[in-house]
Amino acid sequence: MNSEEEKCVIVLDEGLPPGTAANTAAILGITMGMKLPDVVGSDVPDADGNAHMGIIQFPVPILKAGPERLRSLRAKLFTPQFADLTAVDFSALAQSCKTYTEYIQKMADCPEAKLNYIGIAICGSKRKINKLTGNLPLLR
Repeated sequence: MNSEEEKCVIVLDEGLPPGTAANTAAILGITMGMKLPDVVGSDVPDADGNAHMGIIQFPVPILKAGPERLRSLRAKLFTPQFADLTAVDFSALAQSCKTYTEYIQKMADCPEAKLNYIGIAICGSKRKINKLTGNLPLLR
């Protein structure tokens, strides 16, 4: 991934409590890291020679949006214009599950229209991501 032409962002529901926001960002980041392993740099030694695992090689802004904006953003990711972006979504349904088996079962019974998205991570073309998220404020 070329950090000059590409970027990643995480967009969280602005109404999430801090602990849920942190958990959502962590889950989205782990999943995106699995999908894009090349964005993680090599391990780095400190001055004493201790190794530190590689981290992502560029910043990942955490932005905020309301629930309807998250739903709209996710819908746009399935249009031909943005289909080449890598996107991971996380819903309140997923956040409520204690096991992955429970998640699979609940998702099978839930139509997409009833999902409440609480976070989305997007990686790809900087130009396209800025078009989708450029007017969203940072989560603070």
